[in-house]
Amino acid sequence: MNVLIIGSGGREHALAWKLAQSTLLGRLYIAPGNAGTSMHGENVNLDTDNYAALKDFVLSKAVGMLVVGPEAPLVNGIHDFFKADPELADVMVIGPLKEAAMLEGSKDFAKEFMMKYNIPTASYATFNADELDEGLAYLKTVNPPYVLKADGLAAGKGVLIIGNREEAEAELTAMLRDAKFGAASSKVVIEEFLSGIEISCFVLTDGRSYKILPSAKDYKRIGEGDTGLNTGGMGSVSPVPFADAEFMQKVEHGIIAPTVRGLIDEGLEYKGFIFFGLINVEGEPFVIEYNVRMGDPEAESVIPRIKSDLLKLFIGVGNGTLDKEQVETDPRYATAIMLVSGGYPGDYDKGKIVDGLDEVEGSIIFHAGTKADDDGNVVTNGGRVIAVTSFSDSLEDALRQSYVNASAISFEGKYYRRDLGADLKE
Repeated sequence: MNVLIIGSGGREHALAWKLAQSTLLGRLYIAPGNAGTSMHGENVNLDTDNYAALKDFVLSKAVGMLVVGPEAPLVNGIHDFFKADPELADVMVIGPLKEAAMLEGSKDFAKEFMMKYNIPTASYATFNADELDEGLAYLKTVNPPYVLKADGLAAGKGVLIIGNREEAEAELTAMLRDAKFGAASSKVVIEEFLSGIEISCFVLTDGRSYKILPSAKDYKRIGEGDTGLNTGGMGSVSPVPFADAEFMQKVEHGIIAPTVRGLIDEGLEYKGFIFFGLINVEGEPFVIEYNVRMGDPEAESVIPRIKSDLLKLFIGVGNGTLDKEQVETDPRYATAIMLVSGGYPGDYDKGKIVDGLDEVEGSIIFHAGTKADDDGNVVTNGGRVIAVTSFSDSLEDALRQSYVNASAISFEGKYYRRDLGADLKE
């Protein structure tokens, strides 16, 4: 089967790396891909928002499966386009239809869904621009810290956690009245703050059955000790030590199963990954958010732990036969350390030559924000540049190996956190 992956980040490199190992794979294309994905398939300079051009490419290359990496194409309805076109309807699309993708596309939609199906989550209220006064009044009824979430997609920047009410009032005003996050903050969810340790859980579903994938913990803050600005993620660890059989049984029975049943009951067609952003509050899991795709940087630690043929699992998703497949998991720890550009998540330069990749031993390198320049050099092309993933029977040894190789790679302005996993060590 010929496969087209949409996306250019570390998640897409991890997907390409894994799919390239399948005996069922014909040709692998990645649009647009990065310097790392080109080692496993053919990068394609294709505007995937141009559905006419996308259709021409898929038909000309006899693509049988479209794997959608990021969330925006799903929220914008790329799966719907394929389903509605008779010439594309037989192409398997890994990712939900637009209406189901609202689980990530609208925080308010997700909260209403969770409330309807008794899925544990923080209490909340939603306000639009015409309800700013009501929102400001609601803040007075909530204990700090205050959690403000832009309703729509905001490139990972739409969630604010604020310690004092005056600042929260100012931020709510900026979001609703001044469109701080554009259309994404035309509505704002104000949510109860939950205190605990976060964990990312993932399933693959064909819309009826599901398979639970390895859990992970990602690290969102730029600074060590979880300080500073939120980023797309500074690395990840899988598995999460506290996610034992008892905890995961609570997750499955109280969150995963009712979510899949709820999608069925709502008539929402869902084929692909469901990402459950959870928080462990004194042993009880609560949902912080849904994502409708694989996480990044979690993909760089989770996907390497999947020993099963990922393409075979995806075919089960497309055919509705996922219940007949098995997911075999590597029991070892996998740790992914993200190397980022200086200045990230703010302004940063691109085009810096990346050296030392050929010196890496005992780790897997996943490219996130890279490209090849005209001279064949790997250069930086984003805020998050390289993920270094290592395996070991112990968390400490896996981290040590990742850090050894993180130090071997160099580019101007390179930065990475040196404390990942510290909160998980016993």
